[in-house]
Amino acid sequence: MELRTLRYFVAVAEELHFGRAATRLHMSQPPLSRAIKQLEAEVGALLFARSPVGVTLTPVGSVLLEEARALLDHADRVRIRMNAAVGVATITVGILGDGTDPGMSRLAAAYRRHHPGIDIRIRDTDLADPTCGLRTGLVDVALTRAPFDEKALTVCALRADPVGVVLRADDPLARRDRLRLAELSDRRWFQFQQDTDPIWQSYWNGGTRREGPVVRAVQECLQAVLWNGTVGLAPLGHDLPAELTVVPLTDMAPSRVVAVWNEGDTNPLIRSFVEIATAAYRH
Repeated sequence: MELRTLRYFVAVAEELHFGRAATRLHMSQPPLSRAIKQLEAEVGALLFARSPVGVTLTPVGSVLLEEARALLDHADRVRIRMNAAVGVATITVGILGDGTDPGMSRLAAAYRRHHPGIDIRIRDTDLADPTCGLRTGLVDVALTRAPFDEKALTVCALRADPVGVVLRADDPLARRDRLRLAELSDRRWFQFQQDTDPIWQSYWNGGTRREGPVVRAVQECLQAVLWNGTVGLAPLGHDLPAELTVVPLTDMAPSRVVAVWNEGDTNPLIRSFVEIATAAYRH
């Protein structure tokens, strides 16, 4: 199995939709579909159950997803150590969030203009680690959302977004103009895996211990709402499938978009990244 094919597989597994995965990978859908079919042929089993609205992982696919993530993380560590050994000028940016955010698009364009000779690596991470691999050395700087444990990290706030609750469009509460957290106390909420930062988990559960399905990617959250009526929180202004809607919450603190890096890291590329990000998200 090639690492590139595994990256394709992880993208489809997290998006649960070939079209969205192709957009995320900046490629067209037909070669992505061919690559996944070839991978299934190599494995000797179906990895996805297809349907008109998307895909779901088969039991074999679930096993491969766990192993593929571990392999790709290890490959990233190898690349980082090799680049450091040969002195290649690189910066690895961890991203947790919506890649279509205009602020992120402005940041990417501005950073390329300021540093045309720098090798910029992007690591798109799941919801289990809000620091996007900073603490394990997988990235130099992260573009993510607070709050989380900030010990030994430096955090720069870029923007604050109001938060709402994601509901199925046919949910009785979906017709409301606004809601309070107490009105959702009897619902099941999506959860993050057990070792997730407790500050991060608590924020996305509205400060209260909840019960519900465990998810690792944004699309898994949306599918949990669509298929099971699970509720969860999301920043306002994000595109959602027609079957879902988001209702603003009046008693929920805004979600802060932040740039974060390891305390004491004096890499000038990080300093420049933060300065450019601050300007890009100000517009």
